[in-house]
Amino acid sequence: MNHRLDVPALQNRLAAFAAARHWQPYHTPKNLAAALSVEASELLEIFQWLTPEESGRVMADPETAHRVTDEVADVLAYLLQFCEGLGIDPLAALAAKIDRNELRFPAPESHKAPNNPPTNTESHSSE
Repeated sequence: MNHRLDVPALQNRLAAFAAARHWQPYHTPKNLAAALSVEASELLEIFQWLTPEESGRVMADPETAHRVTDEVADVLAYLLQFCEGLGIDPLAALAAKIDRNELRFPAPESHKAPNNPPTNTESHSSE
């Protein structure tokens, strides 16, 4: 199968998949947000008890790599369906968020040490 790998094409495939199974009534924003959270938790579960070093090598084990890849696909699928249902362009939303974060969290000045950890008033989250 050689499908175009762009966001609208993937959203169309997901919509067609759901429509063929009559799942549209269940794909409400609330249900999709809940499913997205569950799938993200399933991804987290793979890493739950790993050390930072072990987590960095997770893709070296074929079975674990397959699980991680599948969970990433599930997270992305629900996110794309959620965005489609609410009319959100996920790439435009991400670009706008990066723009805002660049203003909120300017790069350190050259005389500061690189990779300074955030202070108590800063966060690495993309709030």
